[in-house]
Amino acid sequence: MVKINSIMLSVSLLFTQVASAGSAQTQESLLPIEQVEVFAKQVEHYAAAQGARAFILARVGRPESDLPKGIKFTHTAIAIYSEISLDSGEKVKGYAIHNLYQKAGQRDKSELVIDYPIDFFWGVSALKAGIIIPAVEIQQRIIDVIASGKDKKIHNENYSVIANPFNNEFQNCTEHTLNIINAGIYQTTDLTVLKSNAKQHFQAQRVKINPLKLMLGNFFIDDVSTKDHRGKVSTTTFTTISQYLQKNDLLASAVVLNSTGEVVSL
Repeated sequence: MVKINSIMLSVSLLFTQVASAGSAQTQESLLPIEQVEVFAKQVEHYAAAQGARAFILARVGRPESDLPKGIKFTHTAIAIYSEISLDSGEKVKGYAIHNLYQKAGQRDKSELVIDYPIDFFWGVSALKAGIIIPAVEIQQRIIDVIASGKDKKIHNENYSVIANPFNNEFQNCTEHTLNIINAGIYQTTDLTVLKSNAKQHFQAQRVKINPLKLMLGNFFIDDVSTKDHRGKVSTTTFTTISQYLQKNDLLASAVVLNSTGEVVSL
């Protein structure tokens, strides 16, 4: 019994850390607010200097040592250069972040939420950002998908942190990001078409977690499900989205930016 309880604790910690640190909207700030504000502006300035009108953005909500092998970021979203209305009524230009977040108090459900860089990085454990800038044509197609509201048509509120990108039984933030990219590439919101093309051209990230832990997570943790998987468990990650775009010559750049201003290729 002690061993089972120990395994259950480790399962709960593992998936809670990955999910709550990643796709939850409301989090406590773990770092000095001034540092987060400066870093958020740094990310915006970097993207603007590259001429990015739309890019894929990722954050680190937990120490990398807490994450499953091969997974480097805990939340992914799409940033679009937009006109933003401030509380004062003033309108300014900046990046609006289009997220899929888990609903507060209902972790197996999600909603689409727009926030801004300071909000996006508010609860991070490290000032590190993943930035994927697609080719210019793909940027415009992503903008068109979101501007037309088509991102809502390819949203499934049933959430699993390890959602299978090759069907639509569950969804997480990275799968929804992939759906938006593919809706732009293939000019459709037909999920049958999008999933068929994903199977042919996208390579998912294998989730390397002990099978017993996966089974227990499936039974006891609301936002973990293996029901949408047949055999080995794989999911969409920030890194696999970058690899997908690069493989198909749709990538301008993919980097990791840290608070010192260091830029490292992904």
